[in-house]
Amino acid sequence: MDAQTFYGCKEHDQVVRLIPSDSEDSELEESDSEEEWTPESDDLPDDNESVDEVENEDDEVSQEDVPRLPCWRTPHSANITDYPEWQASLPKSDNINSSYEYFKMFFSEDILEVIVEQSNLYAIQCDTDKPLNLTTKELEQFMGTAVYMSLFGLPGTRMFWNKATRVSQVADTMALNRWEFIKKSLHFNNNEVRQGENVDPLHKIQPLVSHLTSKLQTIPMGEKLAVDEQMVPFKGRNRLKQYLPAKPKKWGYKILAGSDGVLHNFEIYTGRVVQPPELPDVGASGNVVLRLAQPIPKQQNYKVFFDNWFTSVPLILTLAQQGIHCTGTVRSNRLPDVNLMCDAELKRTGRGSFEQKTAMVGETTLHAVKWYDNRSVSLLSNYIGAHPVTDVDRWDGKQKKIIKVPRPAVVREYNKNMGGVDLLDSFIALYRNKIRLKYHRLMFHFIDMTIVTAWLLYKRDCSSTGMRKEEQIRLYTFKSYIAES
Repeated sequence: MDAQTFYGCKEHDQVVRLIPSDSEDSELEESDSEEEWTPESDDLPDDNESVDEVENEDDEVSQEDVPRLPCWRTPHSANITDYPEWQASLPKSDNINSSYEYFKMFFSEDILEVIVEQSNLYAIQCDTDKPLNLTTKELEQFMGTAVYMSLFGLPGTRMFWNKATRVSQVADTMALNRWEFIKKSLHFNNNEVRQGENVDPLHKIQPLVSHLTSKLQTIPMGEKLAVDEQMVPFKGRNRLKQYLPAKPKKWGYKILAGSDGVLHNFEIYTGRVVQPPELPDVGASGNVVLRLAQPIPKQQNYKVFFDNWFTSVPLILTLAQQGIHCTGTVRSNRLPDVNLMCDAELKRTGRGSFEQKTAMVGETTLHAVKWYDNRSVSLLSNYIGAHPVTDVDRWDGKQKKIIKVPRPAVVREYNKNMGGVDLLDSFIALYRNKIRLKYHRLMFHFIDMTIVTAWLLYKRDCSSTGMRKEEQIRLYTFKSYIAES
């Protein structure tokens, strides 16, 4: 049974839904009792409303047209499900490339030539008397100076040429006037080909985005992948800028990324998105996961993790049909007809208490688990449940000591593997480029992002060859080698 049949959605009812900008973080401490947004509130019954009441409200729909929701039940025994074995493996490398070679895997000569061509064209379009005459070598020098700027971290770009704060690696490579002229003329697509009202919001950087995503999708994937939001800090004037109050950097461009530390795919949030016809429509947030998961090999038992902004029953079922296992925190209003214990009841039972419900939909077993630690959290998975239960150390404020708290298996699995995008973000933030120029801000973010990805691939190859961690190059040194090259 597919997701559309499961919920009884008719084809003419399917609409493109707007992704909300006030999405929440993937914190397990969030309470499911809070009022939350649901993408298909018309299709799902409320937690306190029975299925029969929903059917009676719609007089135009007969009983035969309303599908039966899955029959959720409480397991009578602590059944441990068989963990699906990964059917693929990461290729082993026999040699380690230079830092520059890893970086050139993403910014190859073909995309550099496109940037040179479009930048020269844009300079002529702005002023025919002031041609840019940019070359590929000079563009690489410009990018190298930008990488050096991220390492030294001065608050203004002109300070790198100032006598008191001069940095020779930048000032000796290129004159200030030339550097600012290149920065002003930097372009990736021809503005004159923009026609009609339905213009792509990413038209100016679409060639660069398409090139990088095609390169990232060719990287061999690990078994466990995470889908999460990524913020590119930016406070300038641009209609793609978002405000997410729950994020450390609240203003900026929102990027939806799939990663296991190494980035494999990303999508820039532009508002209303039309789902490709070859993919099912499972709601605006779930559609993001389906688009990002397209490069994942099917029927090889890959595991994908996401937070409660993405998780829904139709998404879980759709990925299960593709042989992709997934786990995510879930909002209570996205669990149809599931009567889990309320927060107060779990709290009375004690810290570490949990309840599990299971349901069969076709050949897929759904596991819904609600666990209480400091706060309650609900998780949904199609391959792992609450058992085996293990103990985790927690600080007890009343007893003033560390205690053992029971933790379901699905919580352990989620906590262990959800941090891929957060890990990538933390490395980017160490030496982030601070050059601020509208959509150019994304270009400098892509440089930082691909350098971190290249460094993680370097570390993967080092581990494959048996090199000790003490001998591996640190990120700062790796980035400086790229800037020097």
